[in-house]
Amino acid sequence: MKTDKNLLIKGLKFIAYTIALMFAAPIVLYQAFKNEGHPFFWPVLIVGFILAILAIGMGFYSIKVIMDSLFKKSSK
Repeated sequence: MKTDKNLLIKGLKFIAYTIALMFAAPIVLYQAFKNEGHPFFWPVLIVGFILAILAIGMGFYSIKVIMDSLFKKSSK
């Protein structure tokens, strides 16, 4: 059972995107709740929630890709 290095690198890239989203989502949500009277409150809040959902989804997907690279049988 060998590690698929290309798939592992792909998984690590997805982890990097996930970490970026994990920082961006709370920052955007904080800015939205800080400016509740602003006309762009709802659009910024919706973008923050979308970023948070994407961070969760990307986290699961990136872990799946890494696990596949480590434990999946080769199709050779």
